[in-house]
Amino acid sequence: MPNLCDHEDDVSIIQERYKPDVIKGDMDSIRPEVLNFYRNLGTSIVDNSDDQDTTDLHKCITYVRDLVPGGDNSNLCILVAGALGGRFDHEMGNINTLCRFSTTRIVLLSDDCLIQLLPGTHHHEIHIQPSVEGPHCGLIPIGTPSGSSTTTGLRWNLDNTEMKFGGLVSTSNIVTSETVTVQSDSDLLWTISLRKQQQT
Repeated sequence: MPNLCDHEDDVSIIQERYKPDVIKGDMDSIRPEVLNFYRNLGTSIVDNSDDQDTTDLHKCITYVRDLVPGGDNSNLCILVAGALGGRFDHEMGNINTLCRFSTTRIVLLSDDCLIQLLPGTHHHEIHIQPSVEGPHCGLIPIGTPSGSSTTTGLRWNLDNTEMKFGGLVSTSNIVTSETVTVQSDSDLLWTISLRKQQQT
């Protein structure tokens, strides 16, 4: 969170500057005083504590998708800050949300990296921004093994390569181009490191 807040030390200033429009979830992990603080600022509170079968992230993605006029989510990109780093089961729940909404571009962000799903139904062209991301990256099969994956723009490219847990997965790779292409017969997770910004 500090990296999103210009390294502000005063929490009250951060809270008032970054007021969410909506807080949605089952409310089991938010402190009452925090909830009341934002309610008093006019934030809408949507309590979904009756739904224990989906994660808070799943609930929020559904909410955002429903806001899109006409239901066309083809150009929608949702950035999820603070989605990684912490309890492993929470991280896996967030990755599962990527799979459940595979037709929507969702990017999970931490201080160190980002993760997004590359559906096997598409040819992917990833444009790297070297000033903020890279060089370390990885491609990991999710859901099912990949019988054939091919890439360009990496130090160790895949060439009709099989990937699966218990076998080869493309971790600790390096981007060598500002454009990376990926083609696979199954869904893959793409992850790339984020560069640390110098504090001034």
